[in-house]
Amino acid sequence: MQFQGKTIFITGASRGIGKAIALRLAKEGANIVIAAKSIKEDPRLGGTIYSAAQEVNEAGGKALAIQCDIRDEEQIFAAIQQTMQVFGGIDALINNASAISMTTTEQTETKRFDLMYDINVRGTFLVTKHCIPFLRKSANPHILTLSPPLNIQPKWLAPSVAYTISKYNMSLMTLGWAQEFKHDKIAANALWPVTTIATAAVQNLLGGDILIQRSRKPEILADAAHYLLQQPSADCTGNLFLDEDVLRKAGVTNFDVYAMNTTSELQRDLFI
Repeated sequence: MQFQGKTIFITGASRGIGKAIALRLAKEGANIVIAAKSIKEDPRLGGTIYSAAQEVNEAGGKALAIQCDIRDEEQIFAAIQQTMQVFGGIDALINNASAISMTTTEQTETKRFDLMYDINVRGTFLVTKHCIPFLRKSANPHILTLSPPLNIQPKWLAPSVAYTISKYNMSLMTLGWAQEFKHDKIAANALWPVTTIATAAVQNLLGGDILIQRSRKPEILADAAHYLLQQPSADCTGNLFLDEDVLRKAGVTNFDVYAMNTTSELQRDLFI
């Protein structure tokens, strides 16, 4: 129960990967801040901050559901203040919230470009900025961002320049924070899946049921995050991790348990 009483602030934790990480840490008694927008369920997406909070509590954690749009700095600040009032500290930040639009340059509407930059880049930056003073006070503080390795190849840039550079910005910030906050012993790492993950985004935007069957469950990233957040923050920092590599370090040798369909060929994720 290494996370008993520890407070984890997770953006976009009402569903998908964020919720999976929340539930994994809740099993060990963590306090989970579910900072996300959804208070009414969208049938295409599923889940709200309240349904996620209920699952966290049932899993053994203590949930705090906060409606927070990370495009709004005032909402970020208020969410962090509420976290401090309820739990008294922040031990880890999971930058999970993200927007995606797999569109070419001409297809990318200005509002979609702005959405991706406002959430993926600006929002991630601002949430991290406002959490730093409280992370400094933790015994083993971590920032973990869901972003890819910096695989700067034209084949990844060309199909969706706007989305790709927004995600690469998240990874660049991670590397910068690792050095900037090294003296404070605040770890900053990124985590990315080797394969596609069965989420609403994959279902609705990328490939439907066929791609879902070739994907892995969000729990693979939850288990990887669980392992990383246990590592000494002074030593484990400045890495752009892949989930398989992390789990191999944790002693996992068989990944079949994470597959949505063990008879389907897995689809490698973007940027791998």
